[in-house]
Amino acid sequence: MFLEISNIRKGFGEGDSRTEVLKGIDLGIEKGEFCVLLGPSGSGKSTLLNIIGGIDNADSGYISIGGEKTADMNEKALTLYRRKHLGYIFQMYNLIPNLNIKENIEVGAYLSDAPLDVDELLHTLGLYEHRHKLPNQLSGGQQQRTAIGRAIIKNPDILLCDEPTGALDYKTSKEILKLIEEVNRKYGNTVVMVTHNDAIKNMADRVIKLRDGMVRSNRVNESRISAEELDW
Repeated sequence: MFLEISNIRKGFGEGDSRTEVLKGIDLGIEKGEFCVLLGPSGSGKSTLLNIIGGIDNADSGYISIGGEKTADMNEKALTLYRRKHLGYIFQMYNLIPNLNIKENIEVGAYLSDAPLDVDELLHTLGLYEHRHKLPNQLSGGQQQRTAIGRAIIKNPDILLCDEPTGALDYKTSKEILKLIEEVNRKYGNTVVMVTHNDAIKNMADRVIKLRDGMVRSNRVNESRISAEELDW
């Protein structure tokens, strides 16, 4: 199992005001899988994603990626691990405003020993003709494509997506989902996507439903459809 999540527990607050957000999560995700984490607000899905990504620490349990346990790493080793193996796509684009599109993507390349070719990636992203523009000269969808490029350029083992279409309209959302699907197919990255959009589960290899900090279901999708065919 490439990504192993074992008995992850996480709470916030102290004493009577403490809230248990994750209550013993056990999961396994295969290399190259497109996995969707579904659940209502407050189910713990973004917290779990942050723990997988080493942004947050679990209270107990462990995450193992390719046989390496993140809990065994000191802060310096964990930072290096995040840099080399993980790519992040958030709802907010977090682009650097005074760098052009190509330069924003190249920021991610500096974190990698074996980055992808930036011009080829710009073509895949449909951004090559916009490469010299600044972020404020692009649409929301184009800015999200740039953010995806920044995450993908370092060719991460795992691409973590937290509501990547949350701020986008229907048409643009489908374009972004098609792009993530193409990236998964072309480069073989394992994709873990948090979403509250139930329709997106239909394009995933694996669908995991969380509720109240626990896994309610974990199934392989036998009838996967393309992002193009999604409707909501």
